[in-house]
Amino acid sequence: MAAAQLTASTVSNVGFFSFEGLRNSSKNVSAFVPLKNGINQRKFNSLVVKAATVVAPKYTSIKPLADRVLVKIKEPEEKTSGGILLPTTAVTKPQAGEVVAVGEGKTVGKNKIEFSVKTGTKVVYSKYAGTELEFNGVNHLLLKEDDIVGILETEDVQDLKPLNERVLIKVTEAEQKTAGGLLLTEASKEKPSVGTVVAVGPGPLDEEGNRKPLTVSPGNTVMYSKYAGNEFKGKDGSEYIALRASDVMAVLS
Repeated sequence: MAAAQLTASTVSNVGFFSFEGLRNSSKNVSAFVPLKNGINQRKFNSLVVKAATVVAPKYTSIKPLADRVLVKIKEPEEKTSGGILLPTTAVTKPQAGEVVAVGEGKTVGKNKIEFSVKTGTKVVYSKYAGTELEFNGVNHLLLKEDDIVGILETEDVQDLKPLNERVLIKVTEAEQKTAGGLLLTEASKEKPSVGTVVAVGPGPLDEEGNRKPLTVSPGNTVMYSKYAGNEFKGKDGSEYIALRASDVMAVLS
């Protein structure tokens, strides 16, 4: 697949940005330090807080290398579905965005591997993947294609199309009662690690660049590693998790 490159005209139209000439931004914040007598005193020595890497305005093009992808990050939700403004601490960091440029791909064995995504594709990516970049106030993420969890074909995560060896699971609701019939409080409910497979990716690549089908299928009830994957909430209020097939531990029947 041919590599994509953003140009100056692209930047002026949609706010995409350059990649070369990166510099770190920082913010100064005040710190409180305790005195020996136990009383807190404000100290105005600055602390440096790392933010997104800022691209100098004079650079107007970007060309991701190899199997890297550039994604424009979706703005986080600042209101609830009912229109209530959320405080900054309650705003969830987004894990979705739009692909704006791709690299030239990679070769595995003798096969040239084409990207599963292209410019304009809406995607969901791993929570801690990639390098965040800022250009003209717009946040983007530069990451490897393997860090993309799936393609978001609609606005609802239940329609997510997993990539590679990823699996999308609808999480089983937590038990509301004990075996003896006692109601459980929210704090005492055990986080479930069982769910139903909704969709699966085409499988990982072997050493020759061929796809290996996954051993789980849509409709399977599975048990998965408790702390793996990326969690999402569907529009119907149901909980979903997208994880690698290697984090699925067993099929239940």
